[in-house]
Amino acid sequence: MSKITKKTVTLAFTGASGMPYGIRLLELLLAEGVCVFLLYSQVAQIVAQQEMKLALPSRAKEAEKFFCSHFNATEGQLRVFGREEWFAPIASGSNPADSMVICPCTMGTMADIASGMSQKLIGRAADVMLKENRQLILVPREMPFSIIHLENMLKLARNGVVIMPANPGFYHHPESVQDMVDFVVARILDHLGVRHALISRWGSGN
Repeated sequence: MSKITKKTVTLAFTGASGMPYGIRLLELLLAEGVCVFLLYSQVAQIVAQQEMKLALPSRAKEAEKFFCSHFNATEGQLRVFGREEWFAPIASGSNPADSMVICPCTMGTMADIASGMSQKLIGRAADVMLKENRQLILVPREMPFSIIHLENMLKLARNGVVIMPANPGFYHHPESVQDMVDFVVARILDHLGVRHALISRWGSGN
C-alpha cells in the first residue's frame, strides 16, 4: 500500500465505551503515514484502563513518547495536546487538520459540539472543523439514544457531520471481538480516504 504523508487527522478519545475502536484507529492511521493530532479527555483515561487495561499518560509529551514507541510512528508524525492547550494548531481556523474523528464520542461531547460551547479543546477543534467546512466524523457509542441525542445528531448531520455509530456488521462473519472492532474502524478509514485491508469488500467474492 502507498503511504499517505501529507494528510492530517485530529483524533479524539472521549469517555464513552468503545476505546478499542479509537486505539485501533490510531494504530492504523500511524501505520499508513497519516499525521495525527491526538486529544483525549480525563474520563477517556478511565475508560481505557477499564476496557483495555491501558494507562493513558496524563502529560502530552509522555503520551507522544508512549504512542510513538508503541506504534512505531515516525518522528513528528504524532502530536498530543492537553485538554485546554488553546495554542494548539487545531484550535484555530488558520491551521485546521484535514479531517477530525471523535472515537468514541460521548453524548456530552456531541451536545457540546451541537451547541457550539467549545468548553474544552476537543469541542473547539470540532467547532473549527465545522466553521471551516472540513470533515468531521463522530462515532457515538450509546444505547438506547434519547430524543435529545437524536436531535443533536440530526442537527450536526444537517451541518455536514458524519454520524457513524459503532455498530459492527456481521455479513463478513466475524470470528473475534477484534474482527468486529476492525469492521467499524474500516468504515471510518473509508470515509477518511485511508487505504486498508481490514475486511473484505461487499460483492468482492472474498
